[in-house]
Amino acid sequence: MAYRVKDRWYGDYRGGRKQDAASREFKGEAQFTFDQLYITPLTHRRRFTEDGQMQYVPLERNLNPTGIRVMDDYLRFLSGGCADTALFAGRYGARIGDIDSLVFLLTGMRGVDFRQTYQRRMADELLRYTSLPVADIARLCGYGTRGNFYFAYLRDFGCPPSDRRLQLQHLGEKDMYKIVG
Repeated sequence: MAYRVKDRWYGDYRGGRKQDAASREFKGEAQFTFDQLYITPLTHRRRFTEDGQMQYVPLERNLNPTGIRVMDDYLRFLSGGCADTALFAGRYGARIGDIDSLVFLLTGMRGVDFRQTYQRRMADELLRYTSLPVADIARLCGYGTRGNFYFAYLRDFGCPPSDRRLQLQHLGEKDMYKIVG
């Protein structure tokens, strides 16, 4: 029984309901790419002054990339480490499907794919550019627990987050950025 739950949560589960939405292809031209919509969780970049002192300076971040209030709120919600679309939709009296449809119409990506891509990008940035513990990164990216994060990375990359950090991090990049506030 437990293996079935793990397969649904962390595997490529396709059981249950009919997968009409999964097989849909966007017929139009996406208004936004994922990269245009992504808001980094990193707030400050390391810099060295002329006299060799290290300091962190604020990054400019566009917190309203679409100009569509609901979508921009959703992007900030995801960037804040919240992956519970039902919670977000409830704030507007909407359903998960409404938010997923908005994402689909603007990006051509299924809502679940968009959320997972968002979480992976955030986690990869934090693994690469910070020395935050893996458990903290899991929480900050909406995976919740270190265990959820571990199984998601096994599913998506075939390795645990700590190994992924070693793959991503280049010399001098550790603590290049940080999160303040």
